Amino acid sequence: MREIVAVDIGGTHARFAIATIEDGRVVTLGEATTLKCAEHGSLALAWETFGRSLNRDLPREAGIAVACPVSGEILKLTNNPWIIQPSQLPARLHLDNFVLVNDFGAVAHAVAQVDSSYMKHLCGPDIDLPTEGAITIVGPGTGLGAACLLRRNDRYFVMETEGGHLDYPPLDELEDKILSALRLRFRRVSAERIVSGPGLTNLYEVIAEMQGWPITLRDNRTLWQNALDGSDTVAVAALERFCLSLGAVSGDLALAHGARGVVIGGGLGLRLADSLGHSGFAERFVAKGRFETMMTEMPVKIITHPQPGLFGAAAAYAEAHP
Repeated sequence: MREIVAVDIGGTHARFAIATIEDGRVVTLGEATTLKCAEHGSLALAWETFGRSLNRDLPREAGIAVACPVSGEILKLTNNPWIIQPSQLPARLHLDNFVLVNDFGAVAHAVAQVDSSYMKHLCGPDIDLPTEGAITIVGPGTGLGAACLLRRNDRYFVMETEGGHLDYPPLDELEDKILSALRLRFRRVSAERIVSGPGLTNLYEVIAEMQGWPITLRDNRTLWQNALDGSDTVAVAALERFCLSLGAVSGDLALAHGARGVVIGGGLGLRLADSLGHSGFAERFVAKGRFETMMTEMPVKIITHPQPGLFGAAAAYAEAHP
């Protein structure tokens, strides 16, 4: 058993923890330390702050999840002032080995390794996720993350995808109107334009315009709060349409991946854990025509681990360096 540093770097915050790994799996994940990226001039400075907070030398191995593609010589994150050069990380962070993984790829690694107690049943048969075959992971947040986890012969493989940029799939007349309205703004309307944090604003504005009502909510955070607490009728209508669309998109991705199970993750997945079950998510998930019976046999879960990005970063390293 050995220690590594797990890091999850987002747009505004970076989270650090010490993890222990053995035989390709995460054994423990320590308490997370959350730092504001804007208050630290670089990843290296935040790394040193974390080390000082523990009053110890940090391990020389690390799993690092970042909210951007991990290819290229320079990584730039949206809304984050840091510039990360992978080739410089060993010298800057005093590392012998490290693994870089996209933030949603990290969630897929977490799905592969977390205990089943962190999988909340959403719809379909109330059974564990399959130990063989493909599992689709979908995660609405700032964007719409999508990944495929393939389990085979006691091993697993994570495939990061850009499935959130598939076309938005309308299924009734109202959604046809929503698509037409958003096409005037974006020309091509991807699923992410609807099924994401900012997507709720798009839905809210279009529905308000259809009703001939004024658009009174401009702040996305306030809009989400009002939608979840039911204090704004149009916001609630937008959230209902959001849940329907998340179900439709999740089902489409599961079909495309040949999946035998689905997991909802992402920042909004956990926030919606209590409301998705009694929304129209399940009906839209299975509404796949000739494949409806097959879809009803597929377990759908929500990952409830408090730090899936950190856990997944550690899991990605453990899997690569057993």
